[in-house]
Amino acid sequence: MRVSVVGAQGRMGSHVVAAVEAAEDMQLALQVDSSDDLTQVSPENTDVAVDFTVPDVTLDNVLTLIKQGVNVVVGTTGWNDDKLDQVRKALTQAPRKDQAVFIAPNFAISAVLADYFAGIAAPYFESVEVIEAHHPNKLDAPSGTAVHTAHTIAQARRQADCAPMPDATVGNEPSRGDVVDGVHVHAVRLRGLNAHEEILLGNPGEQMIIRSDCFDRASFMPGVLLACRKVGEHPGLTVGLDQFLDL
Repeated sequence: MRVSVVGAQGRMGSHVVAAVEAAEDMQLALQVDSSDDLTQVSPENTDVAVDFTVPDVTLDNVLTLIKQGVNVVVGTTGWNDDKLDQVRKALTQAPRKDQAVFIAPNFAISAVLADYFAGIAAPYFESVEVIEAHHPNKLDAPSGTAVHTAHTIAQARRQADCAPMPDATVGNEPSRGDVVDGVHVHAVRLRGLNAHEEILLGNPGEQMIIRSDCFDRASFMPGVLLACRKVGEHPGLTVGLDQFLDL
């Protein structure tokens, strides 16, 4: 499998380059950076393009790569419903009818499972909140992983017809964090951290904590390689690595 990496000189991109080079079933095709022309990536040299750039440019990158006729795996965060709809529309006009784009809020297996477990547990608890903690060089807050987890929690609670979570705070106080789909999400940026998430679930007299800790960017690489191998089997847009796991 020929894999091109967009954002190859970045913190995550350089790890992806090394992981692809070490994989026996993959060949590193092109290393592309922000100043390079993306139209050099084509079906003649690339089966899958992996984008690890920044939120401001990733949508344009993906739309260009779709027009180029290659499948795309995206690890850059900052996606919302409008941007996802633009990707879906672009795929309907793609050169190949079976083209695929995969977007993951997180590639770490522990984070994906934490999100999955949170969806199972959330309907059984009166209160649920999310705390995410990352290094201070991270550009977005809250993290895409935490936003995705909040949506997972909210959807599970809606399906179970749960009552609103209790909160006597008066007004929209910033100290209560961002509210994502009715779930409070708190972001910490601290030197020495990498990527961490806690889902706190509480009932009268009891608490459960689901926690994921990723201490090194190497933890994301098995998920990235899995997505590269699986993306071609799922035409259209797929969001979340859980779609490629047997859960």
